[in-house]
Amino acid sequence: MFVLFVLSLASLVCSTTARPSTSSYLENHFSNDSEEVRSAAIKRLLEVFGMDDPPAIQGHKQPPQYMLDLYNTVADVNGVTRDPYLLEGNTVRSFFDKLRSEQVEFRFNLSSVARSEKVLTAELHLFKLRPQATLTFNRHHFCQVSVFQLLDTSKNNSTQDRKLLSSRLIPVHSTGWEVFTITQAVRSWMVDEGSNVGLHVVVRTLGGSQMDLKLIRFASGRNHHQSKQPMLVLFTDDGRRSATLESPDPNDTTATSSLPTAPMSGPSSRSVRSVDYSEEEGTSSPCQRQPLYVDFEEIGWSGWIVSPRGYNAYHCKGSCPFPLGQNMRPTNHATVQSIINALKLIKGIDTPCCVPDKLFSINLLYFDDDENVVLKQYNDMVAGSCGCH
Repeated sequence: MFVLFVLSLASLVCSTTARPSTSSYLENHFSNDSEEVRSAAIKRLLEVFGMDDPPAIQGHKQPPQYMLDLYNTVADVNGVTRDPYLLEGNTVRSFFDKLRSEQVEFRFNLSSVARSEKVLTAELHLFKLRPQATLTFNRHHFCQVSVFQLLDTSKNNSTQDRKLLSSRLIPVHSTGWEVFTITQAVRSWMVDEGSNVGLHVVVRTLGGSQMDLKLIRFASGRNHHQSKQPMLVLFTDDGRRSATLESPDPNDTTATSSLPTAPMSGPSSRSVRSVDYSEEEGTSSPCQRQPLYVDFEEIGWSGWIVSPRGYNAYHCKGSCPFPLGQNMRPTNHATVQSIINALKLIKGIDTPCCVPDKLFSINLLYFDDDENVVLKQYNDMVAGSCGCH
């Protein structure tokens, strides 16, 4: 309920940008305090998304295709989670290689990851280039690719300068992305940031000899397009858990089926007047779910949020009169309360409230301050259905 209140306030702020009539409304009601209210609302909304300030992104950036594909797998067009069990943890980050070396050495800056986050899986993504034509008929059909963690010998009091993380056979004539698990190294870097001196990739023949680097080549950050650059993908859990209602069962499609497949605009001025009129006449519609579209562009966040452009949070509105029908999804407590209210057995007992009884999570794909692309899942962001509680 608290999250939905914040979103309602944000929706009010959104309207100040695009609708002059609403701006006049705000000025009349908040007077000189309107900017202060707007600033406080945006600050509180950032806290909901786990941020102190919006990331400052310079120019148009293109997110990695892997992150776009991952987002489209776990979320629908509005960002609503398709299945809460599809994503490992609740945060996925992608990092580009900072060394930009022509050699097979890589280093990634992980300073944007909070120490409190639990590292679940870390993957090194390398794009294997097609062998040069003159070497196509080489007698080698497979090669052994090994990924090592480079060690700082001055710290570990050892002569060993590297540790094997992952190794497997790869077809020599293949092309495309190859993924290696390097979770052990990243966990050690999170404990001691100074131990992050990079990764080293070694390619050998099945006989153990050094492979011709012209035959086995991986794209580098220096000489190849960004879409093929070496990348570290990190799956973590930041410890944020649902504070109110449980996420929907992945097999339960009854609630999600009513969610729209396209953004919904706010109600027209005519519909607003009709609602106000009915309230003035003392009538009120029964408890039901109403649209509440949050537009990130109107808030001013479109520069750093990749997807979605906005989402429908919905809100619950309406009365819970006696007797409460099953269509109002009442709890036993709400049913008893409505009876006490109707019979006026105790003074000061109101009718039950119309509130969300099912909440869904949404996913945000965005750039952080270091221009890394982050996919994050936020709980309790969409009212899936409403009931009398």
